[in-house]
Amino acid sequence: MADHSSTAPGAVLLDADGTLVDSTYLHVLAWAEAFSQAGHPVDHWRIHRSIGMGSSRLLAELLGDLAEELGDEVKETHTAAYAELSEGLRRFDKVPELIEALHRRGVNVVLSTSAAPAELERIREVLDVEDELHGITAAEDVEDAKPAPDLVTSGLDRAGVPAERAVFVGDAVWDVKASAAAGVSCVGVRTGGISEAELREAGAAAVYESVAHLLAELDTSPLAATWEH
Repeated sequence: MADHSSTAPGAVLLDADGTLVDSTYLHVLAWAEAFSQAGHPVDHWRIHRSIGMGSSRLLAELLGDLAEELGDEVKETHTAAYAELSEGLRRFDKVPELIEALHRRGVNVVLSTSAAPAELERIREVLDVEDELHGITAAEDVEDAKPAPDLVTSGLDRAGVPAERAVFVGDAVWDVKASAAAGVSCVGVRTGGISEAELREAGAAAVYESVAHLLAELDTSPLAATWEH
């Protein structure tokens, strides 16, 4: 059982896809290929609007009544297509520096991603920040994906902090909604291709262009609440 005492150090929960690694459009291409191979092409813009949801929710959103019939096939094709595309995966600028800065301030940093195991392995390889992380929580640790709060609450448990001592950093509306459902403040970054207006409308406490921008304004950002008692 996590220690959720008021004296516990604060935590920052970091989304990965579209936040720390430049993967959003790789996923769009992989899903597009999967839908096409299943004989049900989906426009790229519609796929992009659903990135950040769990795969089951994404399939229900984009396939409707065909999700049950085609879902497994589309998932498998997406996995294979993304595995090839992920050779080009890169982390965004200043990610290690942000995590190091949080670590120095005594904050528990948890990688909180809805990535499947194979995708998580590649993300961890590209990020190369394991020594500075307090923990990792991913899709296999939860029952329901974003926008449900499960991934965020799992991150809180891993960090050992109450919701009011944590901030989630993500790039999608679904990150903001999942955080809100868990009672956690969310800061948005625009590197997943979602506008500041949409992120704020969803409830983001602040929005930055990128992780590098967030790092430059770290001490005046909402994240400062995680180390200021």
